[in-house]
Amino acid sequence: MKKVLVVDDEKLIVKGIKFSLEQDEMEVTAAYDGETALELAKTNDFDIILLDVMLPGLSGFDVCQAIREFSDVPIIMLTAKGEDMDKILGLEYGADDYITKPFNILEVKARIKAIIRRNQKKDKGEPKPKTLVEGEMSIDLDSRRVTIAGREINLTAKEFNILTLLLFHPNKVYSRDDLLKEVWGSDALGDGRTVDVHVRRLREKIETDPGAPKYIQTKWGVGYYFKK
Repeated sequence: MKKVLVVDDEKLIVKGIKFSLEQDEMEVTAAYDGETALELAKTNDFDIILLDVMLPGLSGFDVCQAIREFSDVPIIMLTAKGEDMDKILGLEYGADDYITKPFNILEVKARIKAIIRRNQKKDKGEPKPKTLVEGEMSIDLDSRRVTIAGREINLTAKEFNILTLLLFHPNKVYSRDDLLKEVWGSDALGDGRTVDVHVRRLREKIETDPGAPKYIQTKWGVGYYFKK
């Protein structure tokens, strides 16, 4: 049984989503504010989170960003706003998908199932080494910890995924669209700006001189690659 956390301050919406998902034999937990949602995400192992943007207290973007510091659980943002910048902002904070209210519950269920299937395929992939070492950089894949010259670097889940994807395929150039599909998923919303923001932040954390990067290089007009 898949476990879903639904976060929205409109109780009727939560009730409707909960009823519909339970018909598909999903276990649904509800939260009506950001603080409660964050605590539930810390203490439970959810398969996916539906997260409203406009919440009392912590906003949905704040909650999403906080969750990404400790978990890579798939997150679908729910919002009454439909502007492109909101979609990009949601992805930059670590969301996997984005649905605008009012929505069709069948679409919500289809998105949930697609993301869960995608994650299950990833879990069944070829076994990979538990530790990657490149120069002074060491990456523990089990604990998702990155150290450079013995100093731990705090990365968000998406930053970690970009780094390991490029490192597993050194010198292979990934276009921005490739990275969106590989890191955010084939159904992800967003554009190259989303990728650029994450790469810039990643460089600021792992490079001695982000303007002259040692690890993550730019292939101008094409994309990014890890220099071996």
